[in-house]
Amino acid sequence: MSPQSLLLTIVVLHSCFMHGFVYPSSITPFSVETLAKMPLPPKTSSDPFLNESAAPAPCPRSCSRLLPLPARPPTFPLPPPPPRLPGRLMPRQPPNNPGPLSSQNSVLFITQELKRNITFDPNNYAASWVGNNYCLFKGYYCDTVPDKNITGLIAVNFNGANFRGNLNFYRYIRFLPDICIFHVNSNNFSGLIFPNINKLRFFFELDLSNNGFSGTFPVSLIGSRQLTFVDLRFNSFSGPVPPQLFNLDVDVIFINNNGFTQTIPTTFGNTPALYITLANNNFTGPIPRTIYYNRKTLIEVLFLGNRLTGCLPYEIGYLNLTHVFDVSFNRLTGPIPESFGCMARLQFLNLAHNKFYGPIPESLCMLPRAYNFTLSNNYFTQVGPQCRRLIRLGSLDVRKNCIFGLRGQRNPRTCAAFFSKVRTCPRPEEYSLVPCTLPLTTVSELPMSESEFTRPPSPRTYAALEKPRH
Repeated sequence: MSPQSLLLTIVVLHSCFMHGFVYPSSITPFSVETLAKMPLPPKTSSDPFLNESAAPAPCPRSCSRLLPLPARPPTFPLPPPPPRLPGRLMPRQPPNNPGPLSSQNSVLFITQELKRNITFDPNNYAASWVGNNYCLFKGYYCDTVPDKNITGLIAVNFNGANFRGNLNFYRYIRFLPDICIFHVNSNNFSGLIFPNINKLRFFFELDLSNNGFSGTFPVSLIGSRQLTFVDLRFNSFSGPVPPQLFNLDVDVIFINNNGFTQTIPTTFGNTPALYITLANNNFTGPIPRTIYYNRKTLIEVLFLGNRLTGCLPYEIGYLNLTHVFDVSFNRLTGPIPESFGCMARLQFLNLAHNKFYGPIPESLCMLPRAYNFTLSNNYFTQVGPQCRRLIRLGSLDVRKNCIFGLRGQRNPRTCAAFFSKVRTCPRPEEYSLVPCTLPLTTVSELPMSESEFTRPPSPRTYAALEKPRH
């Protein structure tokens, strides 16, 4: 078994209470490809810069101590533990001879109702929905139901089916009591998502992306005890995101390209998710300082395309496992905190199209994995020799700023008008705080030519910004 397959098996087994579900090899939805490639964040390292257990280094600036960390955000009660499951389970049966089927009447009933309501089926799913053995239906996958110890419907994959017709998600899924995985990416499902979905006992992976769902955030999903993958992107959801979302024990949160509003809850710091994209919504207010608590897990995060305001909290510098950090196309301001020089694994940084100003920290440009840093369309005023080296290498984009002597900068009158107003950030003393020892890399160890850069893999969260094709 390959390492990727082993990781995927572990994730699936853990999420389904170790009850023996095996994801059918013929399913290839978006999330399976993502989860199979997900690296587990290291817990320790011999490098003191990355080792959480290492003693904190003394502050290298003029400050005498670091400011106190923000209080941990409030948490919500966790769901009760699942019931004890039988110790010996029936092995998975072949689809053509599954034996007794769990909830057979309800699954057949709702499938035939769906079949009648479908008006367009270009991939001929419904043609296979005949007979009493739903394990042979196209898009359906069976395995052993642990608390019944018989075969049941555990996965539905309609990704890219391009159905048209009256497709009521809530009515459909409530007739599937044993469902574990539900993917309907790129269809025409619509309507509201009502309560009682949390009564599905083994539901751990949901992909409703690129449909026509509307209303407020489907709060009933938060009650799903085992949910590990949430993909609601490219729908018409609106209103605030409930704080409880970030208390779910999930690996992935994709809620981009909706109409979510108000501030990002401070419970953002509670989430153990590795990949998060809140992009292209209508979030306002600042990035929560509680992002500090994501330092042991967060690999990629996208805040781009919202209406965020305020200054960057220096706690972002603690994200030393983060590869991708993007807050472009917002209304953020202030200087870049010196703590950004502690983001040892940062490869993609995008602060473009905001109102940032001041000097670009040299420590940021000394990061050994600085592959693509975009700081264009702001009001930065100074760059040092290490940042100029990245500019020559094409790894740092500082166009449309106010840096004297560089090409492609803003008109001096535009810069003068911007700085004619007094601009400050709360807690200005924090912007010189550095929660690590700098520098870790000497100039001789840094890439001196574009060919010496190791091209990193494409970020996974950016793929979530591409609307799937119907």
